[in-house]
Amino acid sequence: MIKLISEKEEMQRIIKAHKTHDRAVAIVPTMGGLHDGHLSLIKQAALDCQIVIVTIYVNPTQFAAHEDLDSYPRTIEADLEKLAEQGLADIVYMPTTMYRADHATMIIPEGAARGLEGAFRPHFFSAVATIVLKLFQHVPADKAYFGEKDYQQLAVIRQMVEDLDLPIVVKSVPTARDERGLALSSRNSYLSEDEMKIAPQLYQQMQLAAMRLQKGDAPQQVMAEAKEALLNAGFTSIDYFELRDETTLAPLSSLQNKARLFAALHLGQTRLIDNASVQELCIAQ
Repeated sequence: MIKLISEKEEMQRIIKAHKTHDRAVAIVPTMGGLHDGHLSLIKQAALDCQIVIVTIYVNPTQFAAHEDLDSYPRTIEADLEKLAEQGLADIVYMPTTMYRADHATMIIPEGAARGLEGAFRPHFFSAVATIVLKLFQHVPADKAYFGEKDYQQLAVIRQMVEDLDLPIVVKSVPTARDERGLALSSRNSYLSEDEMKIAPQLYQQMQLAAMRLQKGDAPQQVMAEAKEALLNAGFTSIDYFELRDETTLAPLSSLQNKARLFAALHLGQTRLIDNASVQELCIAQ
């Protein structure tokens, strides 16, 4: 049976006991609404470590005033049922709150946080870095698991761990997709039946763009035509569809070895994000 914990002192005490017996401890941070993408992280964590801790906490600071905090999927009973069926998680950590009433300190990341999501959601990475750092204090694990779907977030967390000398290893797991290529996300539940038919075209356009880039077409033209095709397909608006360096996330004006496509689009009331390396996209054809 999965143990449920809500107090950090109990969480820290349990982890200390496991480490005394040389058991490797993994943390898989989530905001709930668990899907197969989350489960892929948990499966990898269970392969690598003896103890797996899944955290469920909807972080209020990473939602701007106009965003979907109130409507964000909260499916605790279903989440716990999925975890029990998998039998891979040992503990679920569900703190009531991670912030005192007088909380006043936030991490302000630079570097990997610039541009892309950082430009369209300027509050976001400060909130993410702060909550992840706090979770690492509450759950002092050996390894932390994040999905590549939120690739810029992954880069920001890796940067924070390195810059602040945090004693934890950040592990990444490839993006989980459905049979049509749509990246799995808790926010996919917002999509209507008609929108679900349109959404996979994002990945299809990323594949097409990658093939054209490999053939030598100019990135600026490829990006522009991909955006036009997505709007014609029914996407409401596009925040970005860009070619970036996979390591530094710097914009690229020509195709390089480690190039990655990043996209953020609106489909009706839902904002979808995706990314993949150009090489992966071409292989997946």
